[in-house]
Amino acid sequence: MKHLVRPIAIAALKGKLRATWLHGLVDQYRGIRRRVMRRSEGEAFLLRRYVRIHGKPLNLTNPQTFTEKLFWRMVTWNRGDMPFRFTKLADKYAVRAHVAKTVGEKYLIKLLWHGNDPRAIPFDRLPEEYVIKPNHAAGQVIIVRGKADRDEIIRTVSEWLACNYYWHGREYQYYGIKPRIVIEEYLKDQDGNAPFNYKCYCFNGAPDQILVRSHIQDTTQDIWPIFDTTWNLLEVTYKDKCVARPWLPKPANLDEMLALAAKLSVGFGYVRVDLYNVSGRIYFGELTFTPAAGIVKYTPEFWDLKLGEKWDLSLDL
Repeated sequence: MKHLVRPIAIAALKGKLRATWLHGLVDQYRGIRRRVMRRSEGEAFLLRRYVRIHGKPLNLTNPQTFTEKLFWRMVTWNRGDMPFRFTKLADKYAVRAHVAKTVGEKYLIKLLWHGNDPRAIPFDRLPEEYVIKPNHAAGQVIIVRGKADRDEIIRTVSEWLACNYYWHGREYQYYGIKPRIVIEEYLKDQDGNAPFNYKCYCFNGAPDQILVRSHIQDTTQDIWPIFDTTWNLLEVTYKDKCVARPWLPKPANLDEMLALAAKLSVGFGYVRVDLYNVSGRIYFGELTFTPAAGIVKYTPEFWDLKLGEKWDLSLDL
């Protein structure tokens, strides 16, 4: 038991220090140092991540494949060479104005509330079903269907607002977003489930592939089928654990979806335009500039080069 005494004593000391001015000073110093070292540490983080995924150094001077260009974008942006428009378009609240201006408000999911104080969420005025998400992050969402656990929601949302999502994967477009909470209408298909999410990979203003995210979850496999723009199922996966899914029905309004994706992708070497399709009505989801924070690996490998050839990097500047 003697070997436990020291760790317990250290933990107790740390607990006492948390309530003192010294702890606050240390936290302040860490925050300042993190901001000062952000660029160099962020670049080192991204370069290590690329090597870990692909087993070789990143070709920054002459990137050719899709994943090389994806990391080139992240490294270049992390250095500060990123037009401000990308921050605005990565903001899930601010992007709504861009979408309304570009394709029309009818493609926006109904906005129920937005703000930066979780305690101000008007739970009593919200419908039984809705979606809560932060504007400055990815993959964080609360779906409310029925009675809401208000205390838990406020706690979770407060944690979201206190964090800068940039530090999660060094995606610089999130760094300057002022945190806000967005509450939207809950979309559902005829069976009451969340609808398919059609993720349109667009290059230089032209849709090229459609990756479909299903609401049907498999507990052992990540199943994201990929189609071309004429709805042929492609024999390609973009993550190690992805498997090919059986063919899915072609949306009746696929042409409208592709036209929307094309309009929203004009001016970008690459962007992923996410759309929902509910009973024949299309809704905008988000614009994604660095999918999966760079954790992408194509199989067969030739797809990486094939997609990279379509990406004009000059449009990133």
